[in-house]
Amino acid sequence: MTTVLATVLVLAITGLIFGAILAYASRVFQVEVDPKVEEIQKALPGANCGACGYPGCSGYAQAVAAGTAKVDVCTPGGAPVAEKLASIMGVEAGDVEAQVAFVQCGGKECKERFEYQGIRQCLAAQQLGGGHKACTWACLGFGDCVEVCAFGALSMGPDGLPQVAEELCTGCGLCTDACPRDVIAMIPAGAKVRVACGSRDRGPVVRKICPDGCIGCGICAKACPHSAIEMVDNLAVINYEKCDGCGTCAQKCPTGAIVEQEQ
Repeated sequence: MTTVLATVLVLAITGLIFGAILAYASRVFQVEVDPKVEEIQKALPGANCGACGYPGCSGYAQAVAAGTAKVDVCTPGGAPVAEKLASIMGVEAGDVEAQVAFVQCGGKECKERFEYQGIRQCLAAQQLGGGHKACTWACLGFGDCVEVCAFGALSMGPDGLPQVAEELCTGCGLCTDACPRDVIAMIPAGAKVRVACGSRDRGPVVRKICPDGCIGCGICAKACPHSAIEMVDNLAVINYEKCDGCGTCAQKCPTGAIVEQEQ
């Protein structure tokens, strides 16, 4: 019994000594935390999407507090969050233009070079001979973008192409990073006309493989009353700063590659 009591006493004393050492060390090596970091982090949406270019909301909050990051780069938070961060930091909030994901492919009938029977992932399909779709800019249709969307804004449609629920999209850009073919682009929310094609092939090539692709004819650019469209590498590109959404380009496009967004 004496031995047991002695052992318990030794352990208790040892525990007290180590506890005191740890308490002292925690005070000596304590890292001061800027109270602004916690305040900023509370103001952020907590999506941890990385769209700001930092490792999650915590990393962005630290960068803002340190003055090395702007207050207006949180895409999911938009203008309201930018205003909160600006208030905390005592600076002016910039204009944050809301962005949404858009699938630059309308090729429901795009031809295939071969029958793909591998792993049902876009990245895997792309690594096999550059993908099975005849158009090298076409959506491969396996939904890698859908898998990474943290907000449920993407789903695979009945035509085998991803669909974007814009009311749920925060513009975080995770889907654009996941697409091995850069089919998904970020465009201004509410853009009334969009180019549903990303092909840079010449018209004769496009006509052979996809009836819905941009053939680079330039009719849309000539018809636009605001000179908001230019042809870049055989593809129509819309300058949304000039575009007023009149829809003339969509009406003139001979293949339907330019589409009007339903309001």
